Amino acid sequence: MESTESSYVSSPEAPRRRSSPPPKSPASDTMEKPTYVRFLVSNAAAGSVIGKGGATITDFQSQSGARIQLSRNHEFFPGTTDRIIMVSGSINEILKAVDLILAKLLSELYSEETDDVEPRTKLRLVVPNSSCGGIIGKGGSTIKSFIEGSQAGIKISPQDNNYFGLNDRLVTVTGNLDEQMRAVDLIVSKLSEDPHYTQSMNAPFSYPAAYNAMSYGPPNGTGGKFQNNKEDRSNSVTIGVADSHIGLVVGRGGRTIMEISQASGARIKISDRGDFMSGTTDRKVTITGSQRAIRAAESMILQKVSYASERAME
Repeated sequence: MESTESSYVSSPEAPRRRSSPPPKSPASDTMEKPTYVRFLVSNAAAGSVIGKGGATITDFQSQSGARIQLSRNHEFFPGTTDRIIMVSGSINEILKAVDLILAKLLSELYSEETDDVEPRTKLRLVVPNSSCGGIIGKGGSTIKSFIEGSQAGIKISPQDNNYFGLNDRLVTVTGNLDEQMRAVDLIVSKLSEDPHYTQSMNAPFSYPAAYNAMSYGPPNGTGGKFQNNKEDRSNSVTIGVADSHIGLVVGRGGRTIMEISQASGARIKISDRGDFMSGTTDRKVTITGSQRAIRAAESMILQKVSYASERAME
């Protein structure tokens, strides 16, 4: 069961194994210094990482020597419907734990019989904005060397000003498991050299400020967000979505909007063609329900829209 006391859940901290791993290099100090990595997983994937009664997460902690923590149900990274996993320990412990987690998720997503080609997937790391410069390097030299060294695709999201107080960016690593693990090794080793990065290991993990933002700027096709002036019980919010993106929100035969409504528990109504938010060409999307349901539905809608914008820019 997930704890209600902490923002993050984890099974009891795994006892540190005394048998030290074979040193990768003479400079083993960096390898042993406690650090951490955070990445996103879907709600369903989070369940398989925890396992029945916390059995899987306990096993992974025991095998790796790392500590594994997860954000609670409905505590998502802003603009997504994904939970956050934080893995902490020495670099070797972290790499072992991340490898165990990703291998488990892959085995559940892809059955052995499909084909011999290893699937290429996306892993989204959460990195403080202040530490992204170290990964990029002068003129992009570091990130280029990481891409060459790992053979994985590595992309850093622009800073998202839609969410007031959000100081993290997403570093997307694309490749098969081996490529992703090589990239994670390079990225975490680099991050652990940054004293500011390791200092933020004990910072709070929830993003309350993200949901207090009163407007979403045009970059990902959304207009202003307005709280309706009705009694609080009605909990109705209207956001604007670019006319060209409405099809993504609705889905074929209305399937997507029904799924979002069912998953979030909110009612969603889209204005007719030509009925735009004042001064824009954005259609009105009205979300009604509890505050939690509204937040969940809004995150799902914004995620659909931002993915479309990312693809259009590529």
